[in-house]
Amino acid sequence: MISPEAWKPSEGIVLEPNAEVAVREVKRCVALTAGPGAGKSELLAQRADFLLTTGACRYPKRILAIAFKVDASNNLKERVWRRCGADYASRFDSYTFHGFAKRIIERFRPVLTGDDALDAGFRVVPKGKAHPVQTEFGLLIPLALKILDAYPMAVNAIRQTYSDVFLDEFQDCTDEQYALVSKIFGGTARRVTAVGDVKQKIMGWAGALDGVFGKFEADFAATHLNIYRNFRSQPQLLRLQNDLIKVLDPGSEMPAELLGGEGGEILLQSFNDCTDEAFSLADQINTWINVESVAPSEIAVLVRSYPEAYTVRLTSALDGLGIAYRNENQMQDITTEPIALVVVDFLLCLYGSREPKAWTRLLRRIIPADDDDHGGSVRNDWNRFIKEARKTAAEDLAAKNYAQRWTLLKEFLSMVGVSLLTGLSHDYESRDRLKEVIRDLKKYIDAALEQEPDLLKALSQLSDDQSIRILTVHKSKGLEFDSVILLGVEKEAYWGNDTHEVRCTFFVAISRAKRRLVVTTAKTRDKLADINSWKTVRRPHHEFLGYVEKWRAPER
Repeated sequence: MISPEAWKPSEGIVLEPNAEVAVREVKRCVALTAGPGAGKSELLAQRADFLLTTGACRYPKRILAIAFKVDASNNLKERVWRRCGADYASRFDSYTFHGFAKRIIERFRPVLTGDDALDAGFRVVPKGKAHPVQTEFGLLIPLALKILDAYPMAVNAIRQTYSDVFLDEFQDCTDEQYALVSKIFGGTARRVTAVGDVKQKIMGWAGALDGVFGKFEADFAATHLNIYRNFRSQPQLLRLQNDLIKVLDPGSEMPAELLGGEGGEILLQSFNDCTDEAFSLADQINTWINVESVAPSEIAVLVRSYPEAYTVRLTSALDGLGIAYRNENQMQDITTEPIALVVVDFLLCLYGSREPKAWTRLLRRIIPADDDDHGGSVRNDWNRFIKEARKTAAEDLAAKNYAQRWTLLKEFLSMVGVSLLTGLSHDYESRDRLKEVIRDLKKYIDAALEQEPDLLKALSQLSDDQSIRILTVHKSKGLEFDSVILLGVEKEAYWGNDTHEVRCTFFVAISRAKRRLVVTTAKTRDKLADINSWKTVRRPHHEFLGYVEKWRAPER
């Protein structure tokens, strides 16, 4: 335990004044608006470290963090784990909104009666309500609200658990999500920290609440703070982003002193058709990886929608060059499960020649934080186990059949132990759920092997380290990459009745890049999927390309 005055941010972390105020606030709720690259996730991790290590979040109270996406939720949990260690991080709960609602239902399930009743171990499916056996994903929050309305003791129990609440990407909060937070924590002494960026609000189609920050400030008597600095993007990219900020949120543009300097590359490339585009981009990506030594995981291809249709030519060209890629739209939710990340890293460590990142992540998850205090005995045990398991894996590699992969996994999971596995996620406290996820993951990997007989290449599609990312702009929120390709900036892609939201989408896309942004257009795009609204003939989006044209690099 340290005093609040003695607390300092983690080594290498710089907090601007308003960020430090937000991190250290112990009396009031905070509404923090920040632009892309401002380090919103890191700020929340630092705040968790401050609250836990100074005792502002007094034991046994906990911190609740709610994010919109599973990967964002996992990322925040991982950051807190690294910042303050396993003991403190064990009091940090990170969920998505729907994950939090599911937790409420599981804990107070008997309150639901009649048509709402659910069995223990109920399943959640995208569509197909069949109470009491299974419910729909979209019903989780409404069912949780019914429990809270009918059983005030549930509200009180949750309030007593948490002293602090973090809300990430708050600009996309819907009315029912806001109702969930307000029902539990409104009008209480709980410190709620809401973080987001109104310029990145692209969930209006999904019911995102207009003016949600203003409503939160009024309802929770929150202090409003703004941070401007972008730690992500190099200066030329910042200047491009700032031009759009002036349109999206006048008065919130970055100060001139933050926009100076050199660095950053913006390219605008126009093609006759999507085939020419695909071969050119594949060659550029190949050069980035094999000549410039850019890690595949630092490269992303973004499209507004229909990633399969827009990138089918590109993925074919990448296949021809042996470049692995992940289409996030095709990845099942199973791949974001915490146990899936552990299993993939384990298999990479066994069957790969050198996988330092996978090994580091694996050890961080399976070795107690205080192991060094006991002579590193657990680490030594794992080193011996992996060394022996790699001998067996070498036999599989020689035979090219990977026949013993699941036997080795069974031994690994047995050695990890149930208590540590269930600690990876609250969902795994149900042993049936843990077994189900492992079973589904094995099926998923087996199916991937049928398409790609090389296990390492099949696993590369599941690993962030080994493949470039193909994803929609929406899925890219909160992520950053060295090099970003924004494919198809055309009127047929960037359209909609809400022009502000369309601009916000473009802003999110261009602000993912740290060093290099490539923007493309094509005159024609073949219809390669059954999409009724698809247009073959394309027109450049002159407004958006105008911003890019101003800051693009000269023709070589």
